[in-house]
Amino acid sequence: MIVRHPFRLLALPVVLLVAALAVLAGCGDEDQASGAAAASGGDSTLTLVGYTTPREVYEELIPLFGGTPAGKGIGFEQSYGPSGDQSRAVEAGLDADVLALSLAPDVTRLEEPGIVEPGWQDTPTGGFVSTSAVVFLVREGNPKGIRTWDDLVKDGVEVITPNPFSSGGAQWNVAAAYGAQLKQGRSKDEALEYLRALFANVPVQPKGARESLQVFGAGKGDVLLAYENEAKLAQANGEPVEYVIPDETILIQNPIAVTANSGDPQAAQAFVDFALSAPAQEVFARRGYRSVLPAVAEKHASEYPEIPGLFTMDEDLGGWTSFRDEFFDPDRGYMADIFADRGFSQDDE
Repeated sequence: MIVRHPFRLLALPVVLLVAALAVLAGCGDEDQASGAAAASGGDSTLTLVGYTTPREVYEELIPLFGGTPAGKGIGFEQSYGPSGDQSRAVEAGLDADVLALSLAPDVTRLEEPGIVEPGWQDTPTGGFVSTSAVVFLVREGNPKGIRTWDDLVKDGVEVITPNPFSSGGAQWNVAAAYGAQLKQGRSKDEALEYLRALFANVPVQPKGARESLQVFGAGKGDVLLAYENEAKLAQANGEPVEYVIPDETILIQNPIAVTANSGDPQAAQAFVDFALSAPAQEVFARRGYRSVLPAVAEKHASEYPEIPGLFTMDEDLGGWTSFRDEFFDPDRGYMADIFADRGFSQDDE
């Protein structure tokens, strides 16, 4: 399933590849610092800590929230960065009232230090504010003919994907690649060997999903493993790309939660409630996300094709707790072994 777009305008100049790769050398925290900005000087200020890709969504939602009775007089500071880095920063003391991270474990890990109350997922949407899927972003015309997961491990195909030890998006990519093999009937050992072959085709490890999109836009790689919403963003920005939705891929579920030590928990909860409302979910849908509200999802169904082999972390891969331990433990995880073989650093891109 290939999705094309006629616009072509904003791909980063190739000369910026050097700058993009400089980011990979250790400047990933810059987005967290530069992303912090006050939205207004209201009666209360909330700090929203998010992963990189929904930045445009929240920058649109915040003024909409400010126009509601619950949001009147509420200002915001915003911090964006790779999901794992953001979670660790909050644990280390970064102020946060609302967490909008890539995957649930980056929120649940904050329960033990008391930053998030257990039960944050006990909501009608399971604690999730948006969903997406892992797709293949390719060059216009798909010159390498990339349509399936098997195409990604062919000789001469360069795959761009972020560092799974910093990026939630990268962990979704690994889960998608592994789970797709199981959905195709391959054994666990065969699926693990597929990951090894896949990462043999990965030339660089950007720190986060947005940096990966920039590196790909600068001309590096033949295919980018990406959130569907990032692929749609690239098209909306006029980049000469198209994307392929593989027959087997994972449902990405993005959490949102209020911190236990919020300076204004009532206002923080009001913002979370607003993010889950129909008007806010319309913004998510327009920005490339699959809505968590059935009515909004149905309204935008034509924009989001059904995926025949869609699977989930909880139902098909045993849940994030066991999956993370098996794949992303920095000492004994399967990805740590692959990184050692490839000479990748877990800390640097």
